[in-house]
Amino acid sequence: MITYRNEQVIQAFKIYSILAKTGYGEKDELRQYISDDMIRGLVDQFSREVDCTIFLAGEFIYLVPISKDSIFHVSNEVIKKDYLPSKSVNLDIYLMYVSIIVLFGEFYDSYQTIEPTRDFINISDWLESLNDRIASLKEHNSDKLKELDKEYDYNWSLIIEKWLDMDEIKETAKAQNARTISRKSFLNSVKNFLEDQELISDIGNEELELTEKAKTIIQRYYMEYDYNRGILDFMYNLDKKEVK
Repeated sequence: MITYRNEQVIQAFKIYSILAKTGYGEKDELRQYISDDMIRGLVDQFSREVDCTIFLAGEFIYLVPISKDSIFHVSNEVIKKDYLPSKSVNLDIYLMYVSIIVLFGEFYDSYQTIEPTRDFINISDWLESLNDRIASLKEHNSDKLKELDKEYDYNWSLIIEKWLDMDEIKETAKAQNARTISRKSFLNSVKNFLEDQELISDIGNEELELTEKAKTIIQRYYMEYDYNRGILDFMYNLDKKEVK
């Protein structure tokens, strides 16, 4: 059994406390996490006890939840309250998650790609890509959709319906404008969430880029079947499959 000195335990807890309070810390401020194996091991152990992981990205060290049971996990209720319109339900969060998968996917050639293949994306291109994926889903018959529901634990029929409902237009409005504004406003809500989580940066002209934090999370977790249950593979191939 490893024996730790009292000073090491105190220093490790100080580092963990900083990460727990803000979710990140500067490398220079937390340099002992990098230089001292014993302290790093303790901090990592503290993080595992609350279902989190710690990683370095850019000039920062991040504490990120890896389970919905973690006390640091952003709950559905918080997301609905802080980022989505009033009367939003869990279905809105599923659509939000699909939107994020599509956004991240636009930066990579496939779920097996390690490095991004583009520097930024325009929100309109994100919207167009999501429209294409939903349209491909819609081409499946109801039996196939039910089969996909069971396979991925998603209610694709309701997700499709939710997205298409944003196409409702007032008689006095132009169809394309009303559709674009409604769907774009939803993506802007998703964008606000991702910015607050420091996963994307708005670089102006409605252009978004991934942060180093996002790239690390995508490489470690989004690309792993254990975490995404193959859903990335499914979403990447939606526009390539022959639907029946």
